[in-house]
Amino acid sequence: MARIASIDRAEMTAEQARVYDTAKETSGIVGGPYVAYIRLPKLFEAAQNMRGCLSDGPLSRREQQIVHLVVARHWNAQYPWFAQVRASLAAGIAQSVIDQINARKTPELADARERTCLAVASEILANKGLSDASYAAAEKTMGQDGLVALVATVGSFSMTCITAGTFRIDAPAVNPTPLAE
Repeated sequence: MARIASIDRAEMTAEQARVYDTAKETSGIVGGPYVAYIRLPKLFEAAQNMRGCLSDGPLSRREQQIVHLVVARHWNAQYPWFAQVRASLAAGIAQSVIDQINARKTPELADARERTCLAVASEILANKGLSDASYAAAEKTMGQDGLVALVATVGSFSMTCITAGTFRIDAPAVNPTPLAE
């Protein structure tokens, strides 16, 4: 059960309503951890802006989704996992790849950049950083801008997952691919 209740739109302060309405009109994303973020409208807005910046950055949609799946799996974040499974399927990521990440296995990925996203996200989360060899390999494959976006995506989405987990913002009851135990 969620530790934090949603604020009804009619009960929001003027600033909460402004950022909520803007998000609803632009990204449409106002659920999940944003249920918590709305209490601090500047945080809500900053999280939306960060999400938008990274979505428009040098990582492809598939690359972003692979990072999101690895991060949600790492943090056991129920709602983010649910949302990212749907987004990953829409981006063309196979259910078998999603299932392997869910089982904490390394899926076979044909694309070098996607493999790098998986490896970098996994290593950062497991080791709190990258070895020199991993950094050099990632920089060679992704370029500096791509590597910056990759590291920022791991960090930004970790905040999303930690927020959802801490406030127990769970996935809907009908969840075709729940997180494995």
